[in-house]
Amino acid sequence: MGFSFIDYAIVASYLIGVTVIGIVIAGRQRTSKDYFLGGKEMAWWSVGFSIVASETSTLTFISVPGLAYRSNMNFLQLAVGYFIGRLLVSVIFIPAYYRGDLETAYDFLGKRFGMSLRKFTSSVFLITRVLASGVRLFATAIPVHLITGLDYWSCILLIGVFTLIYTYVGGLKAVVAMDVVQMFIYLSGAVAAMILILNRLPNGWSDVVRIAGEAGINKFEIINPRWGSGLMNFLASPYTLLGGLLGGTFLTMASHGTDQLLVQRLLGCKSRWDSQRALMLDAGFIVLQFAFFLVLGICLYAFYGGATFQQLGLASSDEIFPKFIVENLPAGIAGLVIAGVLASAMGTLSSSISSLASSTYLDLFRMTARGAALTGRAELVWSKIFTLFWGVVLIGGALLFTDSRNPVVELGLKIASFTYGGLLGTFFLGLLFPRVRQRDAYVGFISGLTAMALVLAYTRIDFTWHTFIGCTVTIAAGNLSRLYAWGTGRKVLPT
Repeated sequence: MGFSFIDYAIVASYLIGVTVIGIVIAGRQRTSKDYFLGGKEMAWWSVGFSIVASETSTLTFISVPGLAYRSNMNFLQLAVGYFIGRLLVSVIFIPAYYRGDLETAYDFLGKRFGMSLRKFTSSVFLITRVLASGVRLFATAIPVHLITGLDYWSCILLIGVFTLIYTYVGGLKAVVAMDVVQMFIYLSGAVAAMILILNRLPNGWSDVVRIAGEAGINKFEIINPRWGSGLMNFLASPYTLLGGLLGGTFLTMASHGTDQLLVQRLLGCKSRWDSQRALMLDAGFIVLQFAFFLVLGICLYAFYGGATFQQLGLASSDEIFPKFIVENLPAGIAGLVIAGVLASAMGTLSSSISSLASSTYLDLFRMTARGAALTGRAELVWSKIFTLFWGVVLIGGALLFTDSRNPVVELGLKIASFTYGGLLGTFFLGLLFPRVRQRDAYVGFISGLTAMALVLAYTRIDFTWHTFIGCTVTIAAGNLSRLYAWGTGRKVLPT
């Protein structure tokens, strides 16, 4: 059916609307605390929905339905692990963060081990977040390009510039408010698509069940208890029961407990209890959201009569949902769905910009003599300068990509995944091992990163195991360093 004038009007209204509303909602800011933490007065439910929107990139919106289209619902095992991981973060990490009145995730490491480690881990976060966020922004341009016909440069600038405006002006309060709005927009678009599919099928849901049953595999299978043949083959399989639960749990503890992208929101709540409620709201909602997108993928499978994506002339299953949007959605609905695609992208991008700026200012710049001397209005000016800087960097980085198969995409995602284990292990060293000192934490963190580099270079172990392996190596190496210092009789100075 193509993209009509009405669809373009809906998308334009959405972009202008969220930008203006975000600026208005932000209100007046006086300090960096107001700008980066919303004055620590944000409602827990808005923070919870904001976290959902921040972690739901366009890759989720497009790829998860495609995953169910070509296979089944085994991915949901990972989502259950996500739930368990969030529960553990709320019990272990959040109480520690609120005892110290922290401003960033790495502030905890600074108070526990010293400023040197705080700066080092924050710098690692900046590098990996830039790579991962630049990749996500470019990946977002792919479905927008396929649906609207705009070139990649136009798509990236369209998403990036509007997002940067309200993030720059409004700070975290605007980011959180717009995340809530954007979450309901992208979900509305996906629900509208599913309703249309069911209405187009002669017998609705019955046809979905029937055609899925003729696939040769159980499309609705969630639990995969199979071990496969051999340990390495098992570790190379992403969606086994143990791999999904263990991998999802450790990946979430890293992302929600040590990544400033999401920790920033949890620190912006009024109290520890509000922060925990926000995270558990996110935990329950994210499982339901993944289940919905997987079922949407099976509905698409039924709509196309069980054809493979190759038979449909597509390069990958990720193109299934964009193909449906372009060819089947009526005027107006197509605009709503593409607004949903943009919403999922803008929620993630705004969070990335704000977290990069806050970590740069609070963990690095404010530790310098010049930064420490700033007060009030000057703090706010520098906070916005870093926000503008990182926004331009992310947009510019995404513009460097010229095709979706560029190996830098794969490299960026691998770097982002293997650093999580080292970061999580270092936080555990600080939380659970009181005798571990700064030197031991350094040894553990660097050992974890080295181990993951070797895993990625020489094994086929899947991403679901990466965080667990990196975390385990980090904890073991940190404690071995402590035992070595004790065994040699060296005096370990407190930091």
